[in-house]
Amino acid sequence: MKRFSPLLAAFLFSAVVFAGVLVWLLADPGTNRGDALKTAGLAGGAVAALYGLWLNDRRRRVEEDRHELERRRISDERFAKSVELLGHQADQVRVGAVHALAGLARTRPETYTQTVLDVLCAYLRMPFAHENFDASLEGSAEADRERQVRRTAQQVLRSLLPDAGTPDAPEYALDLTGARLDRFNLSHKRIAWLGAQRTEIINGASFTGTSFRGSAFFTGASVHGPVEFVGTKFGSGTGFRDFTVHDEVVFTEVDFAIAPDFGQASFPAGTELP
Repeated sequence: MKRFSPLLAAFLFSAVVFAGVLVWLLADPGTNRGDALKTAGLAGGAVAALYGLWLNDRRRRVEEDRHELERRRISDERFAKSVELLGHQADQVRVGAVHALAGLARTRPETYTQTVLDVLCAYLRMPFAHENFDASLEGSAEADRERQVRRTAQQVLRSLLPDAGTPDAPEYALDLTGARLDRFNLSHKRIAWLGAQRTEIINGASFTGTSFRGSAFFTGASVHGPVEFVGTKFGSGTGFRDFTVHDEVVFTEVDFAIAPDFGQASFPAGTELP
């Protein structure tokens, strides 16, 4: 069946309006014929103009949808390529991939931020051998370069998290179970959930002013360097069982929604637990 043309329908409707208005006006004996034709023409023209406006708006929306689909396609391709480049042999390429992922997360936060955080956490969970973690290892230039890439990933990860004091901010989860981290800093950030079970951290960690909206697990984690829990807020269950800190650890003005589990945790002598 042949589709009825909207343009033809608009033309016919405009003609009907023109004829209807003209007949209605001419039914009055006192109406001037020329004025009646002019008024009917304006009425018919208005219908045509309205159709033109509707058609232009429809074209605009179709074009916007096409551009949005194209932007999504390009973003998805950039994401896939960036994830692929995280496995590149050259450390500068891996750093570039980390920043490219950050750019995507900032451009389309509702689509990519949590996904990018998941990818960066997965990268930090990958096996990593370095003399600072394993005293038996000798120094390696390649390991040092990878260490710098991982530091960049940690910095980008932190930059994507909302500040703790931001009202109605989105909440993102971090799964760093079994990761090896260097100078881990989540201070003054808002986090939905943190998994740091069996995580190894060197050169200290800071959770000053951090707001954990959900659970935070440090079960079996180990930290070399000072650790700060100052003004930290835990909104749900917190696990410190088997948590080991080899240097100073500070708990000051910490707010626990639920009593934490410090079973078999190991801290330096003199540490005051909340």
